[in-house]
Amino acid sequence: MRHADVILVLLLLLGVAAAKDKDKPQQASNLSFVVLKDDNGKPVRNASVILHQVNARGHQSQGGLQLKTDNEGKASYTGIPYGKLRIQVIAPGFQTYGEDHEINQPEQEFVIKLKRPQEQHTIYK
Repeated sequence: MRHADVILVLLLLLGVAAAKDKDKPQQASNLSFVVLKDDNGKPVRNASVILHQVNARGHQSQGGLQLKTDNEGKASYTGIPYGKLRIQVIAPGFQTYGEDHEINQPEQEFVIKLKRPQEQHTIYK
C-alpha cells in the first residue's frame, strides 16, 4: 500500500469509530449531596450547591445548576452526564467549598464539610 492509501484507511476507521461513539446513549448519574458543619457534623440548611460541567481544558460551561439543601443538609439531582463536574457549595458564615470531581458511576454521593472562616492575621494594627 502506498502512504496515502494507509492514511485514507486510518481516517475511515477513525470516522467509523467516531460514528459509533456518537450513536451511544450518553451515560448519566444520580447525585446526592450532604452538607455538614466541619466542627460538629450538624447539617447546613439552605446551602447553595452549584454544579458546572467542566471541559477537557478545565473551563466550566456557561449556565450551570443550583440546588438548595433541605433541613437535613441534603440535596440531590438526577441525570448529570458522565464527565468532569465542578461542585461549589456556598453558605453564609462558612468558607466556600469548590472542587472538580469525575462523574463516572450511576449513583454518587458527596459529603461536604464546610469550615468556619479562619481568623486573618495582619502586620497592621
